[in-house]
Amino acid sequence: MLSLRQMRKSKAKPRRKIKPGAAPKNLETNVPYRKPALRSEAFARALINAKSCIDDRGSLQGLFNEAARKAAAVPREPFKECWPYLQTMLRLIRAHHRGEYDQVPDDALLWIVAALNYLVDPFDFIPDKTPFLGFIDDATVIEFVTDKTRQTLDDFMTWETAAR
Repeated sequence: MLSLRQMRKSKAKPRRKIKPGAAPKNLETNVPYRKPALRSEAFARALINAKSCIDDRGSLQGLFNEAARKAAAVPREPFKECWPYLQTMLRLIRAHHRGEYDQVPDDALLWIVAALNYLVDPFDFIPDKTPFLGFIDDATVIEFVTDKTRQTLDDFMTWETAAR
């Protein structure tokens, strides 16, 4: 254990004591949940709807169709670098629904379906009709889910290129 003087010299930060049972507030895994859209009732609703949608082929097909239409109509600017991953999510859901690709872990599938549910919800955290801001929350959710499922999405893209 370094003394306070040694920490100042080495520029090491002193350890904060964490109360028993309390989670540290600066863990990287907690950071994304600080964004209001991810703590919203709309995102919770999207997750709940995703659970029921996954096992219902008709609902999954309907979600894919609605999300594909919505993705074709939304501006790309708010989505920045996660735009290609949104497109990948759509292709993955289509391939999974058709039975062409079954390598999706259950938790990743749940997150992806929840993100698409959030995207198609017109009354999410920031309603989509709100000028300039309507899709920022959607992009936040897509980016969050992309980060959580990046390996699954990358594996799917590898499978796509190998299958062609």
